[in-house]
Order: sequence, then C-alpha cells, then structure tokens
Amino acid sequence: MPNNKKYEIVPSNTFLKELNKLSDAHKNRVLDTLEILKRTPFYPSLRTKKLKGGYDERFESSVNMDIRVIWRFDGDRIIIALDVGHHDVLKKY
Repeated sequence: MPNNKKYEIVPSNTFLKELNKLSDAHKNRVLDTLEILKRTPFYPSLRTKKLKGGYDERFESSVNMDIRVIWRFDGDRIIIALDVGHHDVLKKY
C-alpha cells in the first residue's frame, strides 16, 4: 500500500473493549500510535509486520515493547483496528 495518503481508522468493538482495559498511559500511547498509523502504516518505529495465517491480511504494529495493535486495510483509505493489548494478544491471531 502506498504511504502517501491519510487513512481513516475505524475501531472494531473488540478493539474498543480491549483499549478500555489498558491503563490511561497505555491508552494515550495507543492513540499516538494510531495517529502515526493513519499517516504512515509502515513507519519504522511502528515495527509493522504482516501476521501469518488467517483469511485476510492482518498486521501488527508496536505501541511500545509490550503493547500491540492488530489491524487490516479495508479498501484504499480505511484501516480497521481489530484488537489491542499486551504482546500475548498475538496468540489470538
């Protein structure tokens, strides 16, 4: 995907539920990360990687060394935020 456009972030119900479980400090870091993701999904500090398996292309991006955001593209202007949580959130995918 080209990195020269701004994406809209659409959070899933799961993402919102899991986000609310995080501390306020972690929530703020997640929101900062989503701002970067909107502009440049593969920005180096996000350490974005494609997840293996599944039926659609899903990605993980790092908020910090522990927190991850799981997401996918939906068309050419939307990113669906699927899930967020501590590193073990990856076990769901």
